[in-house]
Amino acid sequence: MHATVDDVAALAGVSTATVSRCLNDPDRVLPATRKKVMEAIRTLNYSPNFGARALASRRTGIIGAVVPTLENAVFAHGIDAFEHALPEGKFALLVASYGYDPQREREQIEALVARGADGLLLVGFDRDPAIYEWLAIRKVPYVLAWACGDAHPYAGFDNVAGIVAMVRLVLDLGHRNISMLSGLTAGNDRARNRLEGARALLAEKGLSFRGVAEVPYGLENGAKAFAELMADRAVTAVVCGNDVLAAGALRAAHRMGLRVPEDVTITGFDDIDIASITFPELTTVRVPHKRMGQEAAALLQQLIDGKSGQSILLPTKIVARGTHAPPPSCRNA
Repeated sequence: MHATVDDVAALAGVSTATVSRCLNDPDRVLPATRKKVMEAIRTLNYSPNFGARALASRRTGIIGAVVPTLENAVFAHGIDAFEHALPEGKFALLVASYGYDPQREREQIEALVARGADGLLLVGFDRDPAIYEWLAIRKVPYVLAWACGDAHPYAGFDNVAGIVAMVRLVLDLGHRNISMLSGLTAGNDRARNRLEGARALLAEKGLSFRGVAEVPYGLENGAKAFAELMADRAVTAVVCGNDVLAAGALRAAHRMGLRVPEDVTITGFDDIDIASITFPELTTVRVPHKRMGQEAAALLQQLIDGKSGQSILLPTKIVARGTHAPPPSCRNA
């Protein structure tokens, strides 16, 4: 025999109305009471009738998150924080990926909306404006993350500011012969903003990159591109658009017999776990993945509840570890 809401209420020592509030609007219930109710639900293996709730409230309790890839720890950390910030028992999270394919992203968004998603978490701003119009017509709220801008609600950070701070550090060390190892920029405003921001700062100083490589995400892609960039023996620093490419560059440097940072400076972006286990540990830009996920969840809930909500810009930070140093006085063939 299946447990009922009355059984849950009796075990928790609360009214059925309180059980209902815990499931439908947990923020209105005291944490201690909510804990008792959720423990009773787990003990009784109670399954709420979400279909009936959806009909009554015109909500399904489904939140959709559409990310470029599930292989990148950057998105894993943010999505994990986002999910844990959603009220227990109120929302279920569905995650879809699109492999950096704009058409596939559109299909995933449409599929989640077709399943009744109450709101969506999307990555970056770089997509067909028609998608935003389509969501607006259907009154599906969304929050953008991992970027910032004025056109849409977001919880993110400034990719340009982050990379500019890193390139400024490299310049302050005395480097002038700098190359950049970037992720693919087509359809990826995060990678594009990092590359363009770095170029703009160099231009202000009357400089330009010795070389630029755009490659797909991956250690070996980073290693191969680094080796190609270092064919120019004047290069003393390689700024990377993410930590995985930077880790690949470090691997290639070791293979080539180059000392890091004595012979070449290598920097990353994101500060995911790999940045602290490379040798030397990677100098990088720290992105506030956890707080970003939490703030995105809070903002999306406000929008779902019909409130205006306020976008939030989070800071990035340089994490100075062991892969940066002044340029060598010379590096001859």
